[in-house]
Order: sequence, then C-alpha cells, then structure tokens
Amino acid sequence: MDAVLVDVGISCRETEKRLKQLQLDVKKIKAVFVSHEHTDHIKGVSVFSNKYNLPVFITHKTAKKGPFLIGHLAKNFKADTPVQIGSISITAFAKQHDADDPHSFVVSSKNVHVGVFTDIGKVCDKVSYYFKQCHAVFLESNYDDAMLENGTYPLHLKNRIRGGQGHLSNSQSLELFLNCRPAFMTHLLLSHLSKENNHPDLALSVFKPHAGNVNIAVAPRHDVSELYCIAHAEEKKMHYRAKPVQMGLFPG
Repeated sequence: MDAVLVDVGISCRETEKRLKQLQLDVKKIKAVFVSHEHTDHIKGVSVFSNKYNLPVFITHKTAKKGPFLIGHLAKNFKADTPVQIGSISITAFAKQHDADDPHSFVVSSKNVHVGVFTDIGKVCDKVSYYFKQCHAVFLESNYDDAMLENGTYPLHLKNRIRGGQGHLSNSQSLELFLNCRPAFMTHLLLSHLSKENNHPDLALSVFKPHAGNVNIAVAPRHDVSELYCIAHAEEKKMHYRAKPVQMGLFPG
C-alpha cells in the first residue's frame, strides 16, 4: 500500500524512528505534502525528502520561505485539485492561518477520506465542506478559552492565537464537529494541543459527551499515535476491508 506524509515537523532521524516503531516501511512513502512554512511543520522535510528522493508538493509561495529542496523534488499543487500518488489521492484546500499560503489536506483511497485539519484560524466554508466528506479527521483543538485568557502568554500572542488567523479552540472545534459531522465518520483525532493552554483530559471531556459512534482520541505530543485502519461501515459489517486507509501522526 502506498503512503504519503503530510508535513515533517520533526527531524529525519526521529521520523525514521517513529516509522520503525509503527512497523511502517519508509519505502512505501511516495511523497511529502507541505501545509505551510512554519518550523514545526517543515523542520525535517529537506533532509528526509532529499535522503529518500521523495517529491515534495508545496505551493510556490510556501516554497519561498519553506525547506531547502533539491530542484527536481519540488512539485506544485493547486487548491481543490486532487493529486494522484499511486493508489492515493490528495486534495488540498486553502485555510485561514498566519502563513503565506496555508493549506489543509484530505487524503483518499478506495473512497475512504481522511482529513488533516490543523493550524486553522477559523472555520470557513472550505473547512466545513471538506469536513463533511471525511471518514476520519485529525482536527486541531489547540486551546481552552479560559486557560488561554488566564495564562502567562503576552496579550499580543493570545490575540494572535484566537484572532482568526491562529488556531482553533476546543469549543470552535466542537462546533465544527457538531455541525458538520457526517453520519459515516468513525474516528476523530484531536491534534495540535497547546502544552500551556490545553490538556488532553480537558479536550476529551469537551468532545466525549457528543461522540456518539465516533472514536475520539488525542494525538500524543511526544510520541506516535496509535495506528488506525479506516474503512467503510458497510465493509466492517461484511468483515471485509479492501485496502483501508491507515493513519498515524508523529507530533513533535
């Protein structure tokens, strides 16, 4: 089964280590997609892609401030236009974030769709539209409103985080989940939690009462997540999984 990486925000060595922990073959990775140029999303892109001769799909604006790449490895993508990588289709869409040209992604295979929705300042029509198509989503749930307000961050940083170009709070992410969750969604992985302004137990306590049949978990900060297999509900009833999409997250 082919695989892609969305961002490489940790070192090449650490990425290799975590792939090994999950018993995932690095040779199956066929491409890297870069969401935006912030360091926690591109730190390991250059070394990893150059070492394994992997194409890096990145917009021209992001590339100007992004990772150093061997020329032939840099590939452009356009919003709302799927890129086919082997058996996988990746669709990018523009989002609100304080970067030059930020995008999020939906990764699809065999009509199963997994969203990677982090670093989003506010829920716009595009976020809602693509969320409704996903069987599983990595969803940013960055901060708790009270913890941010009463925390030690300077006012300008608090305003940057909550000002519409920064990050989604627990309550904003929950609103998206409640308003746009499709009936076929099976997994929600809460991601990009702030160390200072959120806590895994707090984020889970916000979502769990509304989970229904959705498996909700928090992506660990310093380790790999569990590896999930995502398949159609119909396939699960038939005890048949024809190449389900695997997803895992390596937060830095």
